[in-house]
Amino acid sequence: MAIVTFLSDFGLSDHYVAAVKASVLRENPQIIIVDISHQIQVGDVGHAAHLLASVFRDFPIGTVHLIGVSNSNSKQAKNVVVFLEGHYFVGDDSGIFSLLSEQMPMAIMDVNSESPIQTVFAARDIYGPIAGKLASGAEFHTLGVPLEDINLFMPTRAKATKQQIAGNIVRIDHYGNLVTNILREDFEAILRINKECPFVVNFRREKITRINQSFFEVGPGECFVLFDSMGRLQIGILQGHGAELLGLLVNDQVFIDFQI
Repeated sequence: MAIVTFLSDFGLSDHYVAAVKASVLRENPQIIIVDISHQIQVGDVGHAAHLLASVFRDFPIGTVHLIGVSNSNSKQAKNVVVFLEGHYFVGDDSGIFSLLSEQMPMAIMDVNSESPIQTVFAARDIYGPIAGKLASGAEFHTLGVPLEDINLFMPTRAKATKQQIAGNIVRIDHYGNLVTNILREDFEAILRINKECPFVVNFRREKITRINQSFFEVGPGECFVLFDSMGRLQIGILQGHGAELLGLLVNDQVFIDFQI
């Protein structure tokens, strides 16, 4: 079964999404195309990486992921295919691939250097056909010229000591829930070091003394703090827009203080 996922900032009111899908299907009409989202803010590589990193592992190994999100550096960026964690990613090398995983790619190919295609619509004219070929069984090494590395973005990371984890809000989702860069593995490691000591989650004027296991451990209108399926600390209001009700924004700080 050939699967291509598609993520872009093209929106849904124009022909762009359909045109890219058509370029994939011209290679193989049997390919299954799965839309991840086309509502990314224009050029928001961070948001695109967040969504793709959250979902790509749910697809079968060998899935091809087509990325139609470009930032201001994309004019200089190469058009590449990246092999990472058993998946293939097609797009421009403007930094997004470095945000998808802690692992480095196993292989990278420049797909538009030997016979360059001059185009203002790379997703349709370059990425779509390449994604279609890959999903149909084309050999990775035949698609272009090998590259040694990719452009790197350095994600904002939480800082952890024995006494405190200091992180930031990195994303506000559709429901108004606030996703942070504080990871479950760091929290649990420090909790073990501190012999399961009490702790307080601090943000703005709120002080929360427990991590919930599900949203429904609190009542409607109450605040929850839990680790999501990706292991990231998330804050929200049950049946409410957490960002608005708590007065929190992207980049605001969140602390976990361990009472040792």
